[in-house]
Amino acid sequence: MPIPGPGYAITVRVEAPSSSNAAGDLAVAVGAVGGVVTAFDVVESRTDAIVVDISCNALNSEHADEITAALGRVPGVTVRKVSDRTFLIHLGGKIEVSSKVALRNRDDLSRAYTPGVARVCQAIAANPSDARRLTIKRNTVAVVTDGSAVLGLGNLGAAAAMPVMEGKAALFKRFANVDAWPVVLDTQDTEEIIRTVQVIAPAYGGINLEDIAAPRCFEIERRLREMLDIPVFHDDQHGTAVVVLGALRNALRVVGKSISDTRIVVCGVGAAGSAIIRLLASEKPGEVLAVDIDGIVHAGRPGLDDNLASIAAQTNSTGRAGTLADALVGADVFIGVSAPNLFGAEEAATMAEDAIIFALANPDPEIDPAIAAHHAAVVATGRSDYPNQINNVLAFPGVFRGLLDAQAHDITDRMLLAASAAIADVVTEPNASFIVPSVFDPAVAPAVADAVKHAVQQAAAAGEVVAGL
Repeated sequence: MPIPGPGYAITVRVEAPSSSNAAGDLAVAVGAVGGVVTAFDVVESRTDAIVVDISCNALNSEHADEITAALGRVPGVTVRKVSDRTFLIHLGGKIEVSSKVALRNRDDLSRAYTPGVARVCQAIAANPSDARRLTIKRNTVAVVTDGSAVLGLGNLGAAAAMPVMEGKAALFKRFANVDAWPVVLDTQDTEEIIRTVQVIAPAYGGINLEDIAAPRCFEIERRLREMLDIPVFHDDQHGTAVVVLGALRNALRVVGKSISDTRIVVCGVGAAGSAIIRLLASEKPGEVLAVDIDGIVHAGRPGLDDNLASIAAQTNSTGRAGTLADALVGADVFIGVSAPNLFGAEEAATMAEDAIIFALANPDPEIDPAIAAHHAAVVATGRSDYPNQINNVLAFPGVFRGLLDAQAHDITDRMLLAASAAIADVVTEPNASFIVPSVFDPAVAPAVADAVKHAVQQAAAAGEVVAGL
């Protein structure tokens, strides 16, 4: 079951009687309603009272309110203020611009700006490829969204997508020293998005598409890749696919199975599920069944859109029909990127021996991980409070670091597969609780970057892509 975590952390400032029991009474009140005390700071101490900041982890917003109410019911205690610690770190935004060069005097100014900067402008005009060497293009990525598919929350619009895009930019910098900037578009018109990204692209060395709803995201990515001379990467598709495949490599090592002999069920065929299926195809799995809200995808099913028709052509060679429960019978692997609580113990028990379950719907997985663990040899989720967190931050910082260092003009499946293998190989001895490295493992991003850079060089040597090296 879920446990209180830092995503719903609060700090409650209370005034309490000055007594030897005060701290214990407050901690007991929080624990009685299932909260977890993480810090206890005395702000003010008087002979008759103390003022305390008590920090707690909660399950959700309602639970945070319950904790606050419990503190208020302690005899003699007054709640002064409640601060949501997640909202506090977002005040004023999470990223900023800082100059890489000092501007201390007139000489510095004349070189960084006018008149000296004119010579650099003329050099780029004469040789446009110099923009990668002489401007931020060398190390900068645009994180582009229209706010139509924000996390698992749906179509929240441009402004509400900003906190996610800022967070993405912060992760780029923290894990791979890539300068990224949110580009949040107040339009959900496919043509307008494509044209907007096209005209701003000269400033960037890569485009990271984010939280754009399927199926529009497929066309937007495809056409931008055709138009632009920089890599275009849709993280919801390819970042997820890269990490899932890396985790699956190690999970199969743990259970001693070969991917060519496995039956894999992919539940959810939006952006992430479609990309997982397409990247899996490169590894030649035994069988893949795609399942959506209408059941198993097959070529004879009426009403398939272009994406589902493409998925049907790549999967389910025997034309099976039925429900998710039908698909799970005898399956070796379940990969869920769909919705919470879709199946339980009864369905999991029908899977093959030493099954693998990746229940990645977030925050609530397709199956309770504790139940899954009774029926599967390896379980992974998208959550940080369970082992084996499948998190895109294992992929996208290193992927773009490698693309930028190689001055790549495109991105291919060869590069994505190289990134996936690099993530898997960071874990030298996988076990059931350790199939992917920690997102804070300092070896991950450099390993992914080196693998991607090498793959770019190989592709360039083979004439498959253009690169600056």
